[in-house]
Amino acid sequence: MITDAQIKQNGVKALIETLGLVEAERFIVLINRESFDYTKWRKTLWQGKSVREISEEAMKFRNENKRHTQENPK
Repeated sequence: MITDAQIKQNGVKALIETLGLVEAERFIVLINRESFDYTKWRKTLWQGKSVREISEEAMKFRNENKRHTQENPK
């Protein structure tokens, strides 16, 4: 298990790698500005989708982003 500090650090790193620095900062500001209920959001995130549909979307996302990962290794 990793520490809370490591989770935050990894999260910010993931945001920056995915969105870029400016958009990552905008995302953080938006989350802090709005009242955001993560639990409610998570419960409705895949509402109405089957496990197969979620899996297919995840595989599609992975395949579409594989090239980006290969071009920008960590």
